Amino acid sequence: MKIGNTELRHGLFLAPMAGFSDRAMRCVCHGLGAEYSVTEMISAKAVTFGDKKTFLLARIKEDEGPVGLQIFGSEPDVMGRAAEILSTREWGDGYVSPTAIDINMGCPVNKIFSNGEGSALMRDPELIYRIVRSVKDNTSLPVTVKHRTGISEGAVNAVECALAAEAGGAELITVHGRTRVQMYSGEVDRETIRKVKQSVHIPVIANGDILCADDAISMLQYTGADGIAIGRGAVGNPFIFKEISAALSGAEYTPPTLGEKVRTALVQLKLSIEDKGERVAIPEARKQIALYLRSFKGAAAIRAEINRSTKYVEIERILTEALKEND
Repeated sequence: MKIGNTELRHGLFLAPMAGFSDRAMRCVCHGLGAEYSVTEMISAKAVTFGDKKTFLLARIKEDEGPVGLQIFGSEPDVMGRAAEILSTREWGDGYVSPTAIDINMGCPVNKIFSNGEGSALMRDPELIYRIVRSVKDNTSLPVTVKHRTGISEGAVNAVECALAAEAGGAELITVHGRTRVQMYSGEVDRETIRKVKQSVHIPVIANGDILCADDAISMLQYTGADGIAIGRGAVGNPFIFKEISAALSGAEYTPPTLGEKVRTALVQLKLSIEDKGERVAIPEARKQIALYLRSFKGAAAIRAEINRSTKYVEIERILTEALKEND
């Protein structure tokens, strides 16, 4: 499978997640087998206004691997202008342009939905067509789309939305197998993902409740999808990409040791501090570090201590001591 000129062997994606899929997480996941990742979503309107914080979120370092840049909005002209800016901007030494522009049509949160953005776009497939067409007309990069199965159980229209996106020029579609009403709970609708795959002529990536290699293989076999996107299943467990890659290659997989989990958590924290500084990075990282510790004895006490920490050296000490106690 390809995105533009980028060849992907298994189609293993790190899905975009606000507050999670920052550069630190993307780097760690790429190092453990993710073949492609997508940034946290950024506002197209903020891009056109030249918002500095938005451009910080949009930066992609050259050592990350292939990365799509996700934008959200509801106005075709604004989305097109943002795509033009993001794909032609000079990012400076060490930074690169994105591999593709991804359009968010799946975010379910009220703040986005009530503004007619994210998954609200699925109410109007004709608008989906116009947005994709506008983005396509304003960038030389591949254009991709991520949407859900529909707004609600009674309004499942993923096939219609996918066909509209394909007609507009999308080169790949990721389908999260839940409706907007489901948010992130309830059963994943694999049947609708399969119907989307059978209806379009571009690659389809399946997303939703992939927590291990067996989940990935089952999803691929049932839906016929070209790849899978892993979101929450990779938070605190970036090793899932290595596990799935091994399964798809017929290779042996050895689960990470507690030491590997600690070292990886600290690498991710360091990368985040490089970008954001300790004051911002450490509070953001606590929820991910907690998930790295799921198999540790005394995890609750370790988490409590980390939640009181404000310095990297403190967290390093806590994790090093926890590792010794778990040997």
